[in-house]
Amino acid sequence: MGWKLNKRGKPIIIDPGLHTLNKSEIWWVIKQRSLPTAFKLYTGSAWTILSRSFAEYCIIGWENLPRTLLLYYTNFVSSPEGYFQTVICNSEEYKNTTVNHDLHYIAWDIPPKQHPRSLGPKDFRRMVLSNRPFARKFKNNNVVLNKIDRDLLRRQNGQYFSAGGWCSNDNDRGCLNLQVEKYGVLKPGTGARRLRTLLKKLVSAPHFAKRQCR
Repeated sequence: MGWKLNKRGKPIIIDPGLHTLNKSEIWWVIKQRSLPTAFKLYTGSAWTILSRSFAEYCIIGWENLPRTLLLYYTNFVSSPEGYFQTVICNSEEYKNTTVNHDLHYIAWDIPPKQHPRSLGPKDFRRMVLSNRPFARKFKNNNVVLNKIDRDLLRRQNGQYFSAGGWCSNDNDRGCLNLQVEKYGVLKPGTGARRLRTLLKKLVSAPHFAKRQCR
């Protein structure tokens, strides 16, 4: 947690967005709470990918840990950066199943500012070569989004879905030509091969185990 332990673990906030329609600033409670002793706090990226098994564990919570932490993180600043990390790293069953990477391509200014810089056409090649399937952030209607749709996703103008194992490549904006007999069948393409290269590199790193929960 580092500096976040005292800056985020002790303050108590109330988010009016939990009970109001209109967005507003969070409320800060004057009195702070002590750090928890029943579990250890962890933090990381707000962008996570969960396995189905772990997602079911968070919903069902047969040992009540996910629900306990859900109540705790209700009054926590930037809870998306800590909830899933804390659940998985305090679970005996799942704590050694983590990969410390959010699979995002992000570009920062030098020196880095509070938020990453917006990506544009000049970043396209670096995004592809990074082998990362996600990227952020983009401004609305940036031309690089059209290039991603055209060159990587093979989308035609106005097409919502990418052609693949489930949808045939037609001129419809939707997936009207769904091929039911191919449900569950995916055809790996160049993007899948790039992702495989990245994942193999992540799990084969010499310090992989040291970057898991401890």
